[in-house]
Amino acid sequence: MIGKYKNILKNRHDAKDRLIDIIPIQKFKEKSWRLVALSSGGLKLASLINSRYHNEMDFLFSEGILAPNNLECELARVSELEEMVINEDLMRSFDIKYDFIYGEANRKYEEKILANIYKYRKGRAFFEVKDEVVLLVDDGCETGLKFMTALKTILLQKPKAVYIAVPVLPSDVLELLEAYVDDIYYIYNIDDYVDTQQYYEEFEVIKNEEIEKLLEGNSCEI
Repeated sequence: MIGKYKNILKNRHDAKDRLIDIIPIQKFKEKSWRLVALSSGGLKLASLINSRYHNEMDFLFSEGILAPNNLECELARVSELEEMVINEDLMRSFDIKYDFIYGEANRKYEEKILANIYKYRKGRAFFEVKDEVVLLVDDGCETGLKFMTALKTILLQKPKAVYIAVPVLPSDVLELLEAYVDDIYYIYNIDDYVDTQQYYEEFEVIKNEEIEKLLEGNSCEI
């Protein structure tokens, strides 16, 4: 049941306005944080947050590994730097073997992640974050696997600090993520989280052309 939380955000512009009130903008401006988007919607939201400040921004591509008998159930996720996080409990409950997980991770990397890198970044490698302050951005969060995979990938590069900006997320995921980051900037944490788009009145699909323009550093109409 979505209940009182349905359509609590008008759109990503509304989410940006409300996050800006929470993020320490003076530090964001002075220290030139690097923004890392985790989805196309997260990239749009990051661009809106960043529109006045022009910090460096990139998209960390990742793909989910789904249960073969339940394509809505994400068992694991692999990032473009080939770091992976596995939900061990789900894997055991579906009686899935590691060979399947690693085989699917390799397939998703070869078929989807590399294709996205060449399509959207023209083959450019993900930017360096060593000794940098990083802000991970997404427009929502369901299971936490996407954020955990991004955190594993980013933390291995030894950044100075890592923060998260996300308008809505599950309460249990918030508790999980807090142990790995310096701070989390959020508007709502929800006990019975359903699907991210249910919390937005308008949930615009981000077109491929806009993703390419944002990653090229060109300003889109926002």
